[in-house]
Amino acid sequence: MKTPEGFRVSDGTIEALKWLALVLMTLDHINKHLFAEKLPGVFEMGRIAMPLFAFVLTYNLARPSTLSNGTYIRTMKRLALFSAIATPFFIGFGGLAFGWWPLNIMFMLLVATAILYLVEQGGAAYILTAVLVFLVGGAFVEFWWFALAFCICSWWYCKTNSKAALVACLLAAASLYVVNRNFWALAAMPLILVAPLLDIRIPRFRYLFYAYYPAHLAVLLLLKQCRH
Repeated sequence: MKTPEGFRVSDGTIEALKWLALVLMTLDHINKHLFAEKLPGVFEMGRIAMPLFAFVLTYNLARPSTLSNGTYIRTMKRLALFSAIATPFFIGFGGLAFGWWPLNIMFMLLVATAILYLVEQGGAAYILTAVLVFLVGGAFVEFWWFALAFCICSWWYCKTNSKAALVACLLAAASLYVVNRNFWALAAMPLILVAPLLDIRIPRFRYLFYAYYPAHLAVLLLLKQCRH
């Protein structure tokens, strides 16, 4: 796969970041759903997972020819499918407003992908639509507009490697304090910045990470119910 012109990371290193995010997310969910968030330090480390997942997604979307080769549409279809599959398990843990709000993180990544797709199209009508999707979509998904802002800024940084985009990424990561009540999301930034210097060799598993999200929620929900 071709890399973004502005910011280049080896495919294996991108996979390594994805695996790290998956491990952190899993530990965070184990801590939340099975141990009532009592495991020391795990909640804080879990705040790093979302920015890493967002970076991996936006890095891949920032690759050349992503719009022309249909990557946006394929990615949105996969995110829509697996976010829908995950929803019953996500809701099953309880604790959501109205029994369903907010929607899970894969819906957030879906909304972010839709926004970037519209931006890539260009033109006033598409940009206006992207703004509307940001405003409306951010009200319904995990981490709200702050996560969407980080996705947009990360994509911009991967596209351009500009200092302005990097500052925007840092500010967007810091804004997640509103959701997390801490600044641990910023800990993802050193990992992102050092990534171009690494050449980790890890094979890519195309659909593993899509399938893992609903699967691990199903297992944790079953374990939680068995404990009660």
